[in-house]
Amino acid sequence: MALDIETLKEIWAEFIYEGKLDPRIQPPVADSWQKCRAYGVNPEGGCGTRVADAVFQSIKDANRTLIDTAMPIMHSVFEIVQRSHFMLVLTDAVGYILVSIGDEMIMSKTRDMRYVAGALWNSQSVGTNAISVALDYDTAIQMVGPEHYCRSHHGWTCSAAPIHGENGEVIGCINMSGDADKAHDHTLGLVLAAVYGIEGQMSLLRSREILRTALEVSADGIMLVGTDYHPIWGNSAALRLFGAEADALTRLDVRTLMPDIRWNSDEWNDNAKFFADDTRVRTHTGTVRCTAAITPAENFGTRTMNVTLKKQKHLIDSVNKMSGNRASYTFDDIYTRDMGMKKTIALARKYALYDGNILIEGDSGTGKELIAQAIHNAGSRAGGPFVAINCASIPRDLLETELFGYEAGAFPGSSGEGNPGRFELANRGTLFLDEISELPLEFQSKLLRAVETHCINRLGGGQDVQLDIRIITATSTRLEEAVTAGSFRRDLYFRLNVLKLEIPPLRERPGDISYCAGMFLERLNRSHPDMEKSFAPEFVAGLMKYDWPGNVRELQNGIERAFYSSVESILTEDSLRYVMPTAPRKEEPEPQLSGEAGEILAALTVAGGSVDAAAARLGVSRATLYRRLKKYGINPKVINF
Repeated sequence: MALDIETLKEIWAEFIYEGKLDPRIQPPVADSWQKCRAYGVNPEGGCGTRVADAVFQSIKDANRTLIDTAMPIMHSVFEIVQRSHFMLVLTDAVGYILVSIGDEMIMSKTRDMRYVAGALWNSQSVGTNAISVALDYDTAIQMVGPEHYCRSHHGWTCSAAPIHGENGEVIGCINMSGDADKAHDHTLGLVLAAVYGIEGQMSLLRSREILRTALEVSADGIMLVGTDYHPIWGNSAALRLFGAEADALTRLDVRTLMPDIRWNSDEWNDNAKFFADDTRVRTHTGTVRCTAAITPAENFGTRTMNVTLKKQKHLIDSVNKMSGNRASYTFDDIYTRDMGMKKTIALARKYALYDGNILIEGDSGTGKELIAQAIHNAGSRAGGPFVAINCASIPRDLLETELFGYEAGAFPGSSGEGNPGRFELANRGTLFLDEISELPLEFQSKLLRAVETHCINRLGGGQDVQLDIRIITATSTRLEEAVTAGSFRRDLYFRLNVLKLEIPPLRERPGDISYCAGMFLERLNRSHPDMEKSFAPEFVAGLMKYDWPGNVRELQNGIERAFYSSVESILTEDSLRYVMPTAPRKEEPEPQLSGEAGEILAALTVAGGSVDAAAARLGVSRATLYRRLKKYGINPKVINF
């Protein structure tokens, strides 16, 4: 039950002069009175203190969003109460008055007690009041006359409610003040309605700001397009894409900017989403290719389209990632002890530092792609794609589309969105063309232009696409012989043969046979420790007799096959059937490796090819061992795995 003014006066006087607190006083008001008494607040005071203009300006700047949001709502409420001569006040979370709205009559009354913008209106400054109670106790309250701690406020009634921020924290307060004899419950209701309106608007602003921030930080160009096909709004990425300021963007026509899209199609009437993986977009710097997502929407009777554009480089990066267009191998993955092969690798390391075209010649299985990947990973393009293609595996009539791509509708059955070719996929990286000698002669002239200019034109397209690529080619035949035979263009050969590498076959580097076999076995043992195996001397000897037409690839496959197929922990002569054909292919006489020769070979194998260590194991001098090696035709340099 509300207390009348006279009763409140008696209760106030008893507390001020006798220290007696009547339990009928609102609890937060009673608690605030006690604090004011403890602070030593003068009950005969109550005049506010205004801060300096510079300080007040900084306070307003810090609360700019609150002020801008609250003002329209406060004006709407004031229109309702202005004939009652009430005033509205907005404060910050501390109690500084940010804005006050009222007619001249009531505003003149506030000046006497400095109840003005810039004044601090908390309990310690002016005693208990509706603003301080609302802020200190996070509660909506209506106070009448003597409920205020200071006598100068007893002629007022004040209704206040706190304003909450995003996380429920108090960020300010709305207060409505008028003559005490005009106190009415609906006053607090109006204040609460204003607070709810302000909080709702600030929540919308936060949501809009979060959405705007999300759109602004997106690398994709995003536009909202109206029914006239002119953008209404675009994010920063869209403005950069089209090289336009916000107002200039609205004057552009998306039908001109994106000519491949059927903007007038009836499909838009069904609010169907449209996606294009490869569409032309005309920008201020020229035509670029993008993926496009267009989503029609209708809100409040207004039809719009959301257009999202992603430059095709992002799509190509995704395609390369999904397709495995990455180089996995480095020079550390190449096993050799052969001096000739080491020289080839040293040269390849040098070539990795330059962007010139490289031609790699070597028999099938010698590791041409492995070296190409190592060159890529050792150079400045290591972070880019490595796109490999075997020219011999592509049907003749698909070569152009596979390498250069095609535009939408370029030929019957082609994708309606077009497709990039291998050249474009390799942009900012390396294109590896294996078995280059297998390219049809009639296609070589088209490849020549791409190799010369690093510029391609898609099938069915009218615009050149400039690329930043490195080209590495490989062949298992001597390309110069193909030129002489007339099956390969001489001018293309010279364009490709800028930097040349020749990989010797395994049969010309016998020291690598046992070494590579040992490295392959070691790798398998690490992967499968429960199946660990080793080589018997006769197994190694059998490897040495074979001429390895499939080179390192055949050797690796053979060792792996023997590892998984043999049930024994030692790979013996019998295990050779998993590795190679039963009949050795070398025609030279085979040394007899039984008896003493077998013992020597076993000692060399255990000693890793060291003659000194093998001699010590056999208990003979180094000179004696050399004589016996010569006798049995054993070369210690090949026993070095």
